[in-house]
Amino acid sequence: MAEDRFYATGKRKTSIARVWLRSGSGEFKINNKSLDEYFKREILKMIIQQPFEFTDTAGKYDVLANVHGGGISGQAGAIRHGITKALLEINGDFRSVLKKAGFITRDSRVKERKKYGQKGARAKYQYSKR
Repeated sequence: MAEDRFYATGKRKTSIARVWLRSGSGEFKINNKSLDEYFKREILKMIIQQPFEFTDTAGKYDVLANVHGGGISGQAGAIRHGITKALLEINGDFRSVLKKAGFITRDSRVKERKKYGQKGARAKYQYSKR
């Protein structure tokens, strides 16, 4: 018996997305909301759908995602990462296409911590000679 749901976890900045894929008509449910309801910006919707476009599987899988942490941009990146990992579970042949597009690698860039005695991570307080 073939598995009907595929699960993966995606991460980006401080966002974590739990993503389930199952064969269907291409419906998106993100935190129990539709894609258009959850993400207002078109660029974010495009980012989420990129793995399907690169693997020619657009409209073949329903996406159910629970995402928390970070902002909407980080959440979109986390969902894309989760979808990519779930697609690899479905078909390992997608690996070369997704790897070339740079979707498999987790984007590890996060905000640098503020240092003590300084204004920010790199910014210093203004030096006064007199």
